[in-house]
Amino acid sequence: MKILVVNGVNINMTGLRESIYGDKNLDEINAAIKEYVGDKAQVEFFQSNIEGEIVDRIQRGDFDGLIINAGAYSHYSYAIADALAYCGAAKVEVHLTNILARESFRRTSVTAEKCNGVICGFGYKSYLLAAEYLLCQN
Repeated sequence: MKILVVNGVNINMTGLRESIYGDKNLDEINAAIKEYVGDKAQVEFFQSNIEGEIVDRIQRGDFDGLIINAGAYSHYSYAIADALAYCGAAKVEVHLTNILARESFRRTSVTAEKCNGVICGFGYKSYLLAAEYLLCQN
């Protein structure tokens, strides 16, 4: 099984930006995912602040499961939502924070509608919970 982890806009600044997102940087989060998955699956990580690059990566479709944190793109990127809709793999959207307890514009996600589920509010462990779901699909 191959799991693709896609991180979008500003997620590369995790650990450096507001503390609400936690103190782990993206490399540390990726290492935690890789350790959690172990030898149960191959994991590939992709991060971009550019919407079209995220769409291009999803469209390649060379994975069995997808974990996506599109960052702010989650709330308004119909381009990423469309790419997710055409993707046949199991998909989980994650957020480090509880988006339902945030500003009103963050409480909806156009990309979540195209995923199997959403996990939010558990910091970096949201990714681990998503990985567990994908591993159970295999």
